[in-house]
Amino acid sequence: MADTAFTPRVFSGIQPSGGLTLGNYLGALKRFVDMQDAGTHECVYCIVDLHAITVWQDPKALTAQIREAAAAFIAAGIDPSRSILFNQSQVAEHAQLAWIFNCVARMGWMRRMTQWKEKAGKHSEEASLGLFAYPALMAADILAYHATHVPVGEDQKQHLELTRDIAAKFNHDFGEEFFPITEPVIGGPAARVMSLRDGTKKMSKSDPSDMSRINLRDDADLIAQKFRKARTDPEPLPGTYEELKDRPEARNLVDIYAAMAGIEPDAVMAEHGGAGWGQFKPQLAELAVETMGPITGEMNRLMDDPAEIDRILSGGADRAREIAAPILSRTYDIVGLVSK
Repeated sequence: MADTAFTPRVFSGIQPSGGLTLGNYLGALKRFVDMQDAGTHECVYCIVDLHAITVWQDPKALTAQIREAAAAFIAAGIDPSRSILFNQSQVAEHAQLAWIFNCVARMGWMRRMTQWKEKAGKHSEEASLGLFAYPALMAADILAYHATHVPVGEDQKQHLELTRDIAAKFNHDFGEEFFPITEPVIGGPAARVMSLRDGTKKMSKSDPSDMSRINLRDDADLIAQKFRKARTDPEPLPGTYEELKDRPEARNLVDIYAAMAGIEPDAVMAEHGGAGWGQFKPQLAELAVETMGPITGEMNRLMDDPAEIDRILSGGADRAREIAAPILSRTYDIVGLVSK
């Protein structure tokens, strides 16, 4: 098969399954904005609401969460006129392509997915079929746009590897290099932001303790309180970042500071090495309030105008469909299905 030239295009998404956190901002949204501003790739960003319903969601809460996620994208710096922003369920091509990929992927591939094992656990017989097939829908999300690059966290890297496997098998089975072998974009000082209560666990909106995370809509006083109470150890900050390797809570706070300040962790250590937590935490909280305050304010403004959010998502869906529809139509042709 001859090499095919694909338009440089980024795709990524976030689930609307609860309030977004500082981890979502530093690990995802900030990186999305950086890729948009770089101007080297067309950027397609999606609120993956079909993924959210692989587990039961309260319908009214889900609607609000979709809008809140959209508000977070925009408040963080995603410009709907420069990037495509939409919610997944408005573009039917995702689900249609996912069915074809369900028929390409193999059961053994799905069973090996770490997230399936973690989420289903001992109750796999009671889990939804959607949860099991989640990676095929994720592959469809990406490949419906012939995305060449996907910014992902380490926890999603295995799913992207499956996307690559599905694309490769489809291309091989039908003798045409139609889908790109998408490249992951992994990295950054805060690609994985950890809990403020346990530095060995990812910061999560599903953690029972609200003190474990900074929510994007937390006010300044609450942000300061959470950092003040963040778990650390008795030792002051060392002189080098390497010395934090066995101090997960301390390393996490340094990583958060570095990501918000836009500097390397070594630079944080050069400035704050030797400082005690009573000195460092207030400076971290001040930086967080300075960084997050404008985002929180803009999110609150947008949430007061849900019709505007819906208008932006609808416009984004129309633009997304312009890319995805011909790719799906050609997929149907390759498979042998009759389409319009």
